Amino acid sequence: MEKKKNNKVFYISIVIVVLTVLWALLFPTNFGAKANSALDFLVAKFGWFYLTTLNLFIVFCIWLASSKYGKIKLGPDDSKPQYSYISWFAMLFSAGMGIGLVFWGVAEPLNHFVNPIGAQGGTEAAKSFAITKSFMHWGLHPWANYSVLALALAYMQFRRNKPSLISSIFIPLIGEDRSKGTIGKAVDVLAIFATVTGVATSLGLGTLQINSGLNYLFGVPQNSWVQLVIVVVVTILFMLSAATGLNKGIKILSNTNIIIAGILLALAIIIGPTLDIFNSLGKGILTYTKDLFVEINPFGKGNWYKDWTIFYWAWWIAWAPFVGTFIARISKGRTIREFVIGVLLVPATLSFIWFAAFGTLGMDAGLEVANKAITTTETALFVVMEYQPLGAIISFVAIILLGTFFVTSADSATFVLGMMSSNGRLRPSTARKLTWGVIQSALALALMVAGGLKMLQTASIVVAFPFAIVMIFAMISMIKALKQEKI
Repeated sequence: MEKKKNNKVFYISIVIVVLTVLWALLFPTNFGAKANSALDFLVAKFGWFYLTTLNLFIVFCIWLASSKYGKIKLGPDDSKPQYSYISWFAMLFSAGMGIGLVFWGVAEPLNHFVNPIGAQGGTEAAKSFAITKSFMHWGLHPWANYSVLALALAYMQFRRNKPSLISSIFIPLIGEDRSKGTIGKAVDVLAIFATVTGVATSLGLGTLQINSGLNYLFGVPQNSWVQLVIVVVVTILFMLSAATGLNKGIKILSNTNIIIAGILLALAIIIGPTLDIFNSLGKGILTYTKDLFVEINPFGKGNWYKDWTIFYWAWWIAWAPFVGTFIARISKGRTIREFVIGVLLVPATLSFIWFAAFGTLGMDAGLEVANKAITTTETALFVVMEYQPLGAIISFVAIILLGTFFVTSADSATFVLGMMSSNGRLRPSTARKLTWGVIQSALALALMVAGGLKMLQTASIVVAFPFAIVMIFAMISMIKALKQEKI
């Protein structure tokens, strides 16, 4: 009976994903129009909801870490963490940001540098605006968003011994039987859809950037055949990694990611305007901290905030089921306080340093280079590196990092999808993981060739909107559950 339930969620999820992809491939104009119309409606009518909710997530995390509940362990009182701090940080960072940092590290600050609000492009004021907004979009908000869901899941699965499913977070509110009913199954299916479409979008964008980097460095043509080879090679790599399990494949690759990312960051700081980079970092953190809640308020904002901030907030929520489930899985034995500090502060700080380094490096090249770089997002990094000493080396290292992030993102996603579609099993079967791996890669490749990646990203954000509500319930559920603890 349990096996049938497992398969029910699995098969329903696959059918929904396949139907959505067929719609996007066969009727791209109609699919794009519907997805964009739905997103425009959500942004226009519920932009205030996205902004308020993510601010609330930060407040909740800070309160929880500083409260008496902070010393509660995610597991039995005598449990110990399964992974060292380095491996834990590496895995959660690789899953939570991954390709996005390389993809947007130069491109986003340059976009804001060219088109700032209330300042002239290319000025010192524009530089400050670019760094602060990049910090805002990649700082505490996305990680607080992940933390809320991950914390509730880790608490339920390791301290209360419940399945590692999004639906499990409802147990303290509606009881275990109801959480396994129609509502719970619907939430789990939506989580799978958001995960597979969101990750497929990122894998597609990563493939395009790897292809563009190879073109810049070695003259490799940019076409569907090259992209097919990239996807096949990376798929084989993450399939091998997935087959080896969490403690070998994902852990080793995530540690490798951190080393390569550290080398790339160090090179950028050394060849770039080093003093300006640290100046941007310091000023950016001060301005970001000052404006954290004042600047991002839910009312009176224009199209810029809809196109950037609200879109980002919606995208982070779309990623929450995947990243939250994965972070929960690797966090057994941590205290709540340790969890919040580790998940909220460490990755955000690394993101600040990353954007300060690559953003300042890009802006230092001047407005003309910035305008050229932002014409195509996936080539922005390589365009800027043309004007830097050792730029070719940095571009080459960036391509390697894209590849390793590609593998760990896909590997982590197949692991999570395997858990989600196997009634929350902490060690899903290799066959189930490989099935999702093939689906992700095929989906990314098909939509990349058809020009539908942006459409799929829009659709996944629209479908993920209910997860903002799910995470509000996660906070309420956590409070109710924690009140039952004997402290």
